[in-house]
Amino acid sequence: MSVNTDKAGRTDAPPPGTAPETIKAVPVRHYGRWISAVVVLGLLGLIGKAFSEADIRYEAVPDFLTDSSVIDGLFMTVWISVLAMAVGLVLGIVLAVMRLSKNPVTSSVAWGYIWFFRGTPVYVQLLLWFNLALVFPIINLGFYKDEMSDFMTPFMAALLGLGLNEAAYMSEIVRAGIQSVDEGQTEASHALGMSHGKTLRRVVLPQAMRVIVPPTGNEFLNMLKTSSLAAGACQYTELLRSTSNIGNTTGAVVEMLALAVVWYLVLTSIFSVGQYYLERHYAKGSQRSLPQTPLQRITVNLKSLGRPSGGAA
Repeated sequence: MSVNTDKAGRTDAPPPGTAPETIKAVPVRHYGRWISAVVVLGLLGLIGKAFSEADIRYEAVPDFLTDSSVIDGLFMTVWISVLAMAVGLVLGIVLAVMRLSKNPVTSSVAWGYIWFFRGTPVYVQLLLWFNLALVFPIINLGFYKDEMSDFMTPFMAALLGLGLNEAAYMSEIVRAGIQSVDEGQTEASHALGMSHGKTLRRVVLPQAMRVIVPPTGNEFLNMLKTSSLAAGACQYTELLRSTSNIGNTTGAVVEMLALAVVWYLVLTSIFSVGQYYLERHYAKGSQRSLPQTPLQRITVNLKSLGRPSGGAA
């Protein structure tokens, strides 16, 4: 079928009753994608070959997977992570409010705290807490007095070291979430006679949660892994120390490290699912439609397999 075009650039319409020609679309071939896929698969094959030829007793991993000492260490890892994260979250909110305060004293104190704990390694902080008895032999809080060596147990040193360090990071996350709420919300609340504290609790923080929750979930996942530092710094018996003790006893050092890796991956995967649904909950009201759950995505993908390419639903 030919289409005539006059000198003015106007195109004549095809005669009535004549079907337009089908466009023969030739897909673009992306050779770079195939080459990169081959390279990646080749590298993965080399890594797999190296591990298959390594002198590793892989059967030792499932043998000790549910050992009582490993399960106890796993529980202590989760326990110290939850408590340290709770300390960091509560203290982080307080520090964020202090940092945003117009009082120069409280604002400066909060800034100094954040500057110190973010500027020094958490491993060094754990060592300082665990060896605090060398500086202060006696702890005297007025209502409580005891020897520092008895008070500063490995659990207490790990809790203070991890929790106080986490508070510095959580304060910045909370501060960013509070500042993400429009100032008009605060002004409207004050116009209605609400106090500053009630405005913060009922208006600002609920809206700031959608900004605070995602990085907070990431911080908790990081806390699960950072807690392994307490094994060497504070002699705290958690997952890594439990598996290391078994490895030193049986001689399967690398195998027990691999076992610890497996459990850390299981923990982070489980809590990642919880983080996803928590983020999805706080996304209500800020998005027109909530993101699909993993189960909904699988269902949609399975239904799309039976449809022809480009066909109607």
